[in-house]
Amino acid sequence: MKIKKGDRVRILSGKDKGAEGEVLEAYPTRGRVLVEGVNRVTKHVKAGQTARGSQTGGIETHEASLDVSNVALLEDGKPVRVGYRIGEDGRKVRVSKKTGKDV
Repeated sequence: MKIKKGDRVRILSGKDKGAEGEVLEAYPTRGRVLVEGVNRVTKHVKAGQTARGSQTGGIETHEASLDVSNVALLEDGKPVRVGYRIGEDGRKVRVSKKTGKDV
């Protein structure tokens, strides 16, 4: 997967198309990413009690994951496609397809 935690991305499709945010988590086995402030969903949480006796629960909003194909990595504020090359030390390095620079 070419998108990693901490990358700045733009949403390409869906209800939040055009929005930008930072990747909070990446799930490579599922091919999904969690982007800050994007794809917010409401979740109903069952009421319970904490150790001090206060009530918890209610309606919460939080980010849901997106498919990695619906986001593009941003380089200098513009979306770019990402490729790989082998660096001098033998490691795989992410490279911008548009400019050829390391990401």
